[in-house]
Amino acid sequence: MTALSLDAVSYHFGKKMVVDDVNFSITMGEVICLLGPSGCGKTTTLRLAAGLERADSGEIKVGKIIVDSENVFVPPEKRNVGFVFQDYALFPHLTVEENVMFGLKSDTRERLAEEMLDRVGMGLHAKSYPHMLSGGEQQRVALARALAPKPRVMLLDEPFSGLDFRLRDRVGEETLKLLKELGTATVLVTHDSDEAMRLGDRVALMRDGKIIQQGQPMEIYNSPIDVGTAETFSEINNLPGTVNSGYVDTCLGKLSAKGFSEGASVSVIIRPESLKISKDGAYFADIINVRPMGFWTLLELKACTNGTTLLARLSPDRLLSTGERVAVDLGSRPYFVFENGD
Repeated sequence: MTALSLDAVSYHFGKKMVVDDVNFSITMGEVICLLGPSGCGKTTTLRLAAGLERADSGEIKVGKIIVDSENVFVPPEKRNVGFVFQDYALFPHLTVEENVMFGLKSDTRERLAEEMLDRVGMGLHAKSYPHMLSGGEQQRVALARALAPKPRVMLLDEPFSGLDFRLRDRVGEETLKLLKELGTATVLVTHDSDEAMRLGDRVALMRDGKIIQQGQPMEIYNSPIDVGTAETFSEINNLPGTVNSGYVDTCLGKLSAKGFSEGASVSVIIRPESLKISKDGAYFADIINVRPMGFWTLLELKACTNGTTLLARLSPDRLLSTGERVAVDLGSRPYFVFENGD
């Protein structure tokens, strides 16, 4: 069942188009990540869904109910939508329990607050104040407060960005697990592609106010629509060239460019993990830098044919050193060819 849908939603700030014809929907229990750089319109899209801003055009529904259109605007408190801000926005003069109860009008609000605090593992801190908590604990309290009214949709605006990376991973996974258990549809805004890949059932990649591509994380990773999308998810090797008889001549040999017109200027995109490093092969490169990254090693290479710099990713058990000459070949993983713009 669809919990939230945005249909051709646009929003201007002054003369600038901040959200441009955005379309997506999310079902109950699903997590969709809005991914993109700062200023691309992610947070504004979230604010439109919450009712903190009104769309200039388009339609927003929560369930089957229109909450924003040309003739309808439902205020935030009546949308059955929860919102967790980047800075958590806890009231410093209220206890944890009072923060969670804030805004609840039910006679059972104390029981609801206790239930939600227990669900997020903060029941023992009910009488504490926000300044007495760690960043991860404050995040859990903000989540409990947003969950207490039992919203149909939860909107998360980079809520884990202030945590160190180990805590961010753990708290993020715990949060999304809880939301799934409750059947809450969740929209998570992030600029971290690793976080989007790890936490999202689907990813919607935003750029300049538009959703450029959306789908399951590995679908986008394996089938990016352009160079910008490819490099959002990892470092890349970008080998420019010209199509000649259906091929592009690169430092790794002639690579197929079927479907592109003769003489077209293109970029061949190869991910670092797609390169195969061995002792023998057709093409050679000199190692100019070795960057140990823990569970993998990144090599910087200079191709012997034309001096092109390449990046290769391999397991850390491969002992290679700067200055070595190695064979470089394209492995079995796919590469991508995109036509260059003007």
